[in-house]
This record gives sequence, structure tokens and C-alpha cells, in this order.
Amino acid sequence: MGASIRHQLQPGFVLHQRPYRDTSMIVDFFIATHGRVSVVARGVRRAKSRLAPLLQPFQPLLVSWVARGELGTLTAVESDGVPHTLNRRVLISGFYINELLVRLLHRDDPHTELFQAYLTVLQQLTGIEHVADPVQQEEQVALRIFETKLLNELGYALILDHDVKSGAPLQEDALYHYHLERGPVAIESRHYSSQGGEEIKLHGSSLLDLARGAFRDHSSLRESKHLMRAALGVHLGRKPLHSRELLLHGLQPAPPEKTDSRSK
Repeated sequence: MGASIRHQLQPGFVLHQRPYRDTSMIVDFFIATHGRVSVVARGVRRAKSRLAPLLQPFQPLLVSWVARGELGTLTAVESDGVPHTLNRRVLISGFYINELLVRLLHRDDPHTELFQAYLTVLQQLTGIEHVADPVQQEEQVALRIFETKLLNELGYALILDHDVKSGAPLQEDALYHYHLERGPVAIESRHYSSQGGEEIKLHGSSLLDLARGAFRDHSSLRESKHLMRAALGVHLGRKPLHSRELLLHGLQPAPPEKTDSRSK
């Protein structure tokens, strides 16, 4: 076993937590300087734990821990600002981005730019007011931008500027088949062989909008969502996202409790 390394007061957020033994938790943090970090938080399930109230999603924290292999030990945690308060309409989206990070980030792999993107999407979701009208354009734009940056950071960036068959720039009014293993190919290229794999049909305007992070209409957002869901699915595998299941069934996640794990 390697030597222990102490880390002091590093900015981060709780992504997920689950019970460990009788009174402890295993907590996944997203740390600005270290990426996803998994630690044992000892005794936080006891009724009088002083750390438990801080170990909530979307709360900016300063985290101290001792690293020992893949699973370290939490030594201290402090508030680092006002929590991001997401209304009930967008709360699942917050849990969704947390779940993506838990599922797709390797442990102890720094992603400083992605951490800034995470801060940005939390700020955007926090700023969305609760309204009865189910229009979700602001929410969907924020999620598509974050998903694109996540794939870029992981080394799986989508090709969003040219036809991979001809090399020609994408045309807004043209239709393309996006092959998940290769990129977009104009549908007019009839001799192109997909050689297997999933293809997504969409307009060049949707790809260009996704590249610039600004969407001209609901159709562009809808097509981009279809593409991003398929692209992320390649790396997520067959296990469904719990947050997506909640959304499909019209449910809301229960608020986290002090002595149990409810984040998804």
C-alpha cells in the first residue's frame, strides 16, 4: 500500500453518497483540482454528526481528506458559499448531471475546465424560475452545453463542423446521418457505408447550433438532445440512469436526509 497523502480545503461538491457499514458513508466528491474523489465519511450517519448537514448536493464545499489508494478518508468539510437551490422543475436535471459525472469520470483524474462548466450549469439551473408552463428551453440549452463539454473533456468530442465523408463544411439546410463512431455524413452520399453502428438523422443547423451552444428553435434542441443521448449512451453502457427513470415516470427525488443517501 502506498503512502497516505493529505489534501486540505479543496473546493468541491458532493456528487453521490451511499451507506457504508453501520454509521459511515462513502461519498463521491467532484473536486476542482482532483476530479472525482471517493472517500469514507466516518460516523456521519450518527444522529449528532456535525458533518452530515453539509454533505448535500449542490452545496459549495471546502473538502479535506487523506488519500489511500482508490478510497480515502474524509477529515473535514466546510461550507464554501451559498447552496445552489434548484426548484422542483429542474431538480432532476441537477441530479442528472451529478449522475453523469459519477458514471463517466475516472477517480482522481483532474478536470479543472469541466469543474468550471459544472459551476456554470448549476448557476444556470438555479436561475430558472418555477413556472406552470412546461417550456424547458433554458434548462435544455444548459444541459446540452454541459453534455458537449463533458464529452470534450473525456476525449470523446463530437464532430460538429464538417462532413466526415467529403470533408465539406456542414450546411444548415442539409440533412445528415450522424454515425456515432465516425461523425456526420450528408444523406446525399448514397455510396457511404455505415458498416454497422447507430446513426442519428438530423439537420446541419442542429449540429452547428450544438457546436456554438446556441439554439435557434425547439426543433434544433430536440434533434441535439436525441444525438447527445445516443452519444452519451455509448459510454454509459446498458445500465439506465436513475435520474432519467425519475423523469420518465414524472417523479421528483426526495430531498437528502442527514442519515441516509438520497442523491441520484
